[in-house]
Amino acid sequence: MRVIIAEDQAMLRGALSALLDLEDDIEVVGQAGDGQQALQLIMQERPDLCLLDIEMPLLSGLDVAEKVKELQLDCRVVILTTFSRAGYFQRAIRAGARGFLLKDSPIEELGAALRTVHAGGRAVSPELALTFWEEENPLTEREREVLKLAAEGLSAGEIAKSLFLSAGTVRNYLSEAMQKLEAKNRIEAIGIAQKKGWLG
Repeated sequence: MRVIIAEDQAMLRGALSALLDLEDDIEVVGQAGDGQQALQLIMQERPDLCLLDIEMPLLSGLDVAEKVKELQLDCRVVILTTFSRAGYFQRAIRAGARGFLLKDSPIEELGAALRTVHAGGRAVSPELALTFWEEENPLTEREREVLKLAAEGLSAGEIAKSLFLSAGTVRNYLSEAMQKLEAKNRIEAIGIAQKKGWLG
């Protein structure tokens, strides 16, 4: 199976590539240091699988997964992460990712997961699975949008203009979000939602 690895830490990327290349049935056909490069490589090389880190410059691994789905590229996505955030997992599944693994998984586990995904199955690190199913994102899409813009430092008035809503409606969304997240104020609500990966 032909694999592309996208990871912004050069040392980890090189180590993963070298270790996977030792497997008889796995060939690493490209390496990328950012999401934009990863997407270009996927379109150019047409690999069977791509192994994507979440946190990358230009495009995150989740952005790339969404693009792969949107462009209907015939490449199965496996997300590699250090984060056990439920929101990331839910977004990855929506984007069609077939695997969600921890970066510190043993290489045998990674190889086995890639084979499972290549054969049409799914693979999730057991340590991650529990946290993911426990917490469902309580925020609606609109509440997420409003919180996301608030996190960028926009005032209620500016958010209202940006989303074509009234300032009162925006304040209602913020208040709903704070209530659902049991936060005392919008700053705390943003912090909780970001920590859980619920702002996407």
